[in-house]
Amino acid sequence: MTSAPLAARLNRVAGPLFFPVTAYGPDGALDLDAFRAHIRSGVDAGAAAVFACCGTGEFHALTPEEFGDCVRAAVEETAGAVPVVAAAGYGTAIAVGYAEIAEAAGADGLLAMPPYLVVADQEGLLRHYTALAGATGLETIVYQRDNAIFTPETVVRLARTDGVIGLKDGHGDLDLMQRVLSAVRTEEPGRDFLYFNGLPTAELTGLAYRGIGITLYSSAAFAFAPEIALAFHRALTSGDDTTVNRLIDGFYRPLVELRSKGRGYAVSLVKAGVRLRGYDVGEVRTPLSEPQPAHIKELTEIIERGYALIGDSDSTSDGHGHGHGHGDSDSDGHGDGEQGERA
Repeated sequence: MTSAPLAARLNRVAGPLFFPVTAYGPDGALDLDAFRAHIRSGVDAGAAAVFACCGTGEFHALTPEEFGDCVRAAVEETAGAVPVVAAAGYGTAIAVGYAEIAEAAGADGLLAMPPYLVVADQEGLLRHYTALAGATGLETIVYQRDNAIFTPETVVRLARTDGVIGLKDGHGDLDLMQRVLSAVRTEEPGRDFLYFNGLPTAELTGLAYRGIGITLYSSAAFAFAPEIALAFHRALTSGDDTTVNRLIDGFYRPLVELRSKGRGYAVSLVKAGVRLRGYDVGEVRTPLSEPQPAHIKELTEIIERGYALIGDSDSTSDGHGHGHGHGDSDSDGHGDGEQGERA
């Protein structure tokens, strides 16, 4: 944890937000050494923040002890260079417990996941997130998706809640988000409330969200192709829409189309991509399943095409002696709207 407020640090990011996968060994147990290496590689590559044990990090599959160990490892590996945000979710009491673990582990903030399964009304959701934000000294980003969709009036009330600094949108209703931004701007003028594009493969909708003033976004691709993700981020933030569209057409759209071919691929494909890069982070835990071998091959081709698009098609070393999109993996990737399925 650092002394600088999380909101201030996220307001001036110069790179993608990194959502690492959680590493497991051959026996399925947590592999903290591999997790640390993955965190280190992302920070070294230019991540602006680390969101540990969130959707891509299989928050749903971690015990509280494993969660604490991972957050602590992420904090130690970043060493204050970038902020570390950890997930908190399920019902209110359990979410508060995870928040307390994250705070004890040194996290800088929380990503508040939707409550487990239940569909609550706006007042119930507000009470839930107010209790979570007030349980620790950590600044909290509320994640809108699935069974936690907010009216503009509720977001105004969240913006007034001590400890809540922003809203991450994984719902994708731009009409709603425009009304949210307008309501907060009108009712709370001058309040520095943060908004994030939290859709899976958020780069695909980057131009649309930028159009309504939302420039922060989660980048699942950064976990396995950081150079491509950085090139896209630079282009999007500088207004180089030619490069943005070239990467959307040749890399991000094919990636999204591949992701749609399997349930849980928003997590398992990312993890396969990390293995292809040469990091032995293991397989996803049940109830998720591994991608089909043909889809791993397709992912490899998409990654290689992405590097060619940014003029970086040579197999330069990533510190593990493996080239982009190759690693030690065989063709099956091993030599390597459910909660937890998005970043």
